[in-house]
Amino acid sequence: MPGDVFATVTAAIAIYMLVFWIVSLVVRDVSIVDIGWGLGFVVIAWVAHLAGGAEGERPLLQAVLVTLWGSRLAIYLLHRNWGQPEDYRYAAMRRRLGPAFSYLSIVLVFGLQGVLMLGVSLPVQAVQGIRSESPLGLLDALAVAMFAVGFFFEVAGDQQLAKWKSDPGNRGKVLQHGVWAWTRHPNYFGDALQWWAFGVFALAVPGAAWTLLGPALMTFLLLRVSGVRLLERGLRKRKADYEAYAARTPAFIPRPPRRVK
Repeated sequence: MPGDVFATVTAAIAIYMLVFWIVSLVVRDVSIVDIGWGLGFVVIAWVAHLAGGAEGERPLLQAVLVTLWGSRLAIYLLHRNWGQPEDYRYAAMRRRLGPAFSYLSIVLVFGLQGVLMLGVSLPVQAVQGIRSESPLGLLDALAVAMFAVGFFFEVAGDQQLAKWKSDPGNRGKVLQHGVWAWTRHPNYFGDALQWWAFGVFALAVPGAAWTLLGPALMTFLLLRVSGVRLLERGLRKRKADYEAYAARTPAFIPRPPRRVK
């Protein structure tokens, strides 16, 4: 992709994360970085769109879908986290590092997430920054279909889980119906699939296939870093019926639930 587009996007994200860090100092809560995660990709998409002088239907379509994904995620997390204490992961870091954490967080939390944004968003930067006159085709249709499926799983998973948690009678139990009967982590699967959809858009742009490293990085993060692995470790300890649930339900890629004798 053009170096000037990448440089402009990098500068924009640096400023964006700096603003979020300053706000975190005021509210004494770095959890706001989670809200900034989704919106950061919206910033990347439109900054790259303007910097690259993107023309045609493909860049606009991709940018709109990135905006839909990022805005929905940010609104959901804002609603979920409003009035809640700092996320336990960041609270543990704050206790371990002491007063210095407030200043170190610009690198350990906000800087790190900014770098990850730049890596994950490679296919978005490519589609927005590389001029291509090819019309919309089968790859674009496939990308839209993948996005729609992923969006459904992510939204349905989040909504069903929120409704489940709102009932005190479900405390200590495992949600096992709806999309949660098809995969133990429908929201993470949906998130990953949407990013692979953004990658498929890039396949229609000459020389941009390598940017599939972006959705591969997102999938790795969801599976091995901050998503599935981290949650599974705690759920298996806290939920008595989780092992039985895991025996009949895939961890990530959906399939009909398996009958266990």
